Amino acid sequence: MVTELMVQPSSWVETGIAVETVRGLKLFKFTKELQDRFEELIELYKQEQLTDEQQAELKGLTELDRIFTLLNARTIADS
Repeated sequence: MVTELMVQPSSWVETGIAVETVRGLKLFKFTKELQDRFEELIELYKQEQLTDEQQAELKGLTELDRIFTLLNARTIADS
């Protein structure tokens, strides 16, 4: 069994999460700084240049992105 490391998505709650009103709905998104970091990590991943720490960070951000997608989809569906 291989243990995969991941930065906990909750570690970005205070500094990396924004709530934006779109068509009267409050939706979750990354702050500009965190979005830029996410995109930087994706590029490093594509180039196969991620360190172990960066891989853990990318996994956490990917999980947080999935959570936002689900929450935002539910918000839109319930409106």
